[in-house]
Amino acid sequence: MKKSGPQASKSPSQLIDARIRELSDWRGKMLSRLRTLVKEADPEVVEEWKWRGVPVWSHGGMICTGETYKSVVKMTFAKGAQLKDPAGLFNSSLEGNTRRAIDFHEGEEIDEEALRTLVRAAVTLNQSR
Repeated sequence: MKKSGPQASKSPSQLIDARIRELSDWRGKMLSRLRTLVKEADPEVVEEWKWRGVPVWSHGGMICTGETYKSVVKMTFAKGAQLKDPAGLFNSSLEGNTRRAIDFHEGEEIDEEALRTLVRAAVTLNQSR
């Protein structure tokens, strides 16, 4: 599907910036912080904008998405079931054979180092294929 209108000329990074501004509440702040942590973990990450408005971070394949809902910001790891999660960050989408997700709620603290480690592990998994 082709982009049309004002979004057609914007980069994925600009679209993610706009989404963060448009949220203008705790979800925007959370998405912004998660984005920063992904970039810290992998400075070579590629930002994408897929499925009519979902931020996606990739490196050698999809790492994770940053979806926003009314009561949660969900970070879904495309190959999460194959990743070790010693800190127990995954708390959603646990039943499948492929994906795993982390639901962040308002006011929750992020285990930043564990999240950066998980992102780096996802990049390593992508590069091993």
